[in-house]
Amino acid sequence: MHMVRMNMRNLDKRHIAAATAVLAVVTAGYWVTRSDGGATSGPQATAADPGHLSEVQIRQLGIRLEPAREAGAAPVGTVPGVVSLPPEARVAVTSPFAGTALRILVIQGEVVSAGQPLAVVRAAETVQFGAELSRAQADLGVSRAAADRLALLAREGVVAGARADEARAMVNRNEATIRENRRLLAMAGASGDGTVTLRAPIAGRVATVAIDAGAAVGGGGAAPFVIENDAALMLDLQVPERLAAQLRPGMTVELATAAGASATITGRLLSVATSLDPVTRSVAAKASLSAASGLVPGKGVMAIISGNAGDGKLGVSVPSVAVTRVEGQDYVFVRNGSRFVRRRVVVAAEVGGRSVLSAGLKPGEPVAISGVAELKSLLAGQ
Repeated sequence: MHMVRMNMRNLDKRHIAAATAVLAVVTAGYWVTRSDGGATSGPQATAADPGHLSEVQIRQLGIRLEPAREAGAAPVGTVPGVVSLPPEARVAVTSPFAGTALRILVIQGEVVSAGQPLAVVRAAETVQFGAELSRAQADLGVSRAAADRLALLAREGVVAGARADEARAMVNRNEATIRENRRLLAMAGASGDGTVTLRAPIAGRVATVAIDAGAAVGGGGAAPFVIENDAALMLDLQVPERLAAQLRPGMTVELATAAGASATITGRLLSVATSLDPVTRSVAAKASLSAASGLVPGKGVMAIISGNAGDGKLGVSVPSVAVTRVEGQDYVFVRNGSRFVRRRVVVAAEVGGRSVLSAGLKPGEPVAISGVAELKSLLAGQ
């Protein structure tokens, strides 16, 4: 109990010391005002208008000012998102023939170029298709010669024209068989020894390696390789219900990076879903995003969505330390001549140590960025 009383006494002393400091500054301002010839107006003016502070009082309270900056299009809000890849940026590599992997030539995460070999697979079907191709090529010469001879006899009236048509149809079937087998073997990268070389269809990074040497390939199983190209990224957003109606495609999306406020990544809102997720109570939205260092698919980020710059609604940016909470609302302290006033604002987003305001402040207005706690005590009655 003795220790509790000691702590309570120390706490009371700190509160009394803080109030005494503010009172001392105001009193000092009064005596400075008296020394400047305002002997009768100093204390009355301070009591009647606590926002009126002299330059001496401003220095003693440690108040520093900074003008609000224009932040471009007014932000609608900040929403969570996950970096993802566009649908066309992920390509699965499969084998058209069932077989066995002989050699794996890449590892997961390796950067590959388009057409680079990924694996060598032994597939017996390639030998069968190769043999069928050879037979079709051999039959084609014979069928062409027969078709030409019957066409000549049909023109002279020796044979019926139907026989010449049948011979020409045989030529067409052989040509179609040759084209189909060539296409299948070329698509599979098959060689004459019964092996198939799987190649990267696009440049990018190997995201998945699902096989080892000796494993079965093909036959409708999972794709042995997946290649990802992260030259362009997307953002999967979860928009709160209260903001969904304000969003439309084409709006600006901005991310802040760890490099600081000046290092930002921008994109454009592509689509906004029309239905609400019953679990998260949010609406799904997607945005395009320029590729940048530090961004990888799957990374969680906070995105600021802003209106178009041409819609006439501009946001204002101030240091985040200038914004204080009073009874659950956001306020800043604005200097107007020799007075300070408490101004309610709407904080739409915070990025890089700065708060972006969508209402309550105009560009160029000076706001207090230090001494905010002291101003909050002085102007508590406003």
